[in-house]
Amino acid sequence: MTSILGFEVVRAGLVDYETALAEQRRIHEAVASGAAPDTVLLLEHPSVYTAGKRTEPADRPFDGTPVVDVDRGGKITWHGPGQLVGYPIVKLPDPIDVVAYVRRMEQVLIDVCAEFGLPTVRVEGRSGVWVAADGRGPDRKVAAIGIRVARGVTLHGFAINADCDLSRYDIFVPCGIRDAGVTSLSAELGRAVTVAEVLPVVERHLATLHQG
Repeated sequence: MTSILGFEVVRAGLVDYETALAEQRRIHEAVASGAAPDTVLLLEHPSVYTAGKRTEPADRPFDGTPVVDVDRGGKITWHGPGQLVGYPIVKLPDPIDVVAYVRRMEQVLIDVCAEFGLPTVRVEGRSGVWVAADGRGPDRKVAAIGIRVARGVTLHGFAINADCDLSRYDIFVPCGIRDAGVTSLSAELGRAVTVAEVLPVVERHLATLHQG
């Protein structure tokens, strides 16, 4: 654990999803009660599909692959090796503005992608960070966001695709979006960009979450 610009940052490595969820809840209780500072968990998960509260039956895997239902916003997504997942557990300032917090999280990820030489954008009406449509294809998401706020403190967070297996997205409708794609830093840049490379860059930009 290290202290970075107002956060305790934990590089947790590869962690089972259910284990990480329990740890989020433990830290959330401590942050909400004032017993712990704002904390960010940075980790990878073994392959797992998770469904937020807005997931529709038609969004789920076509082949019956198990899905973990969770209490975050958004729809269904995949987590797995080659993807850096961040769980900022942050006490939001009053008055609580969840949309502004999501915009700050998007800015963190936009700035991270820019450091790697990949221009990204926001897409109106859709959370996350996107590579704009071009000759290679339609809009495609490189980083997903799904959060929950309880007692004024955030849970869940973001996932940025570094060098993950994009075929994992082929058996379901990612985030319920049928007219766009999913991509990774490696796929867009034409070279391997590992989680180990992305991790310190994300850490450098976490301070943006405390702005505004």
